[in-house]
Amino acid sequence: MRTKSRSALVAAVLMVAAAAVYAQVGHPAKGSWLGYWGPDQKVQRRLVLNLDWRNQAVVGEVNPGPNAAKITRSDLDYTNWTMTLEAQLPNASGAREKWVAVGKIENLGSWTNRRYSGTYTQGAEHGTFQVTLH
Repeated sequence: MRTKSRSALVAAVLMVAAAAVYAQVGHPAKGSWLGYWGPDQKVQRRLVLNLDWRNQAVVGEVNPGPNAAKITRSDLDYTNWTMTLEAQLPNASGAREKWVAVGKIENLGSWTNRRYSGTYTQGAEHGTFQVTLH
């Protein structure tokens, strides 16, 4: 009987430990986000955000690779999960221009369907973007 009690206790401790490890997956904005942005449905460009959470701020880069742009400013309103990101992205002529994305993070409890979407401006261009966590 004593062996069964110990086994039950060990099983319970392991289940609690597993739940605690699962809960420590990180900040809701952290990760690789993939999607598209553009001024209309005809003109859509690939968008990749690699975001991390450091020193109480969202940091990272937009479109990693040869044209990568470091995020220069981020703001996250926890009351409604609205996030603003700024970076200097190449425009159509290749010159760097301020890009500002303002959107909402949705489906916070999902690792397979979390979305960040909203509107952006880059110079005179305005449009929408939508990315999902991968």
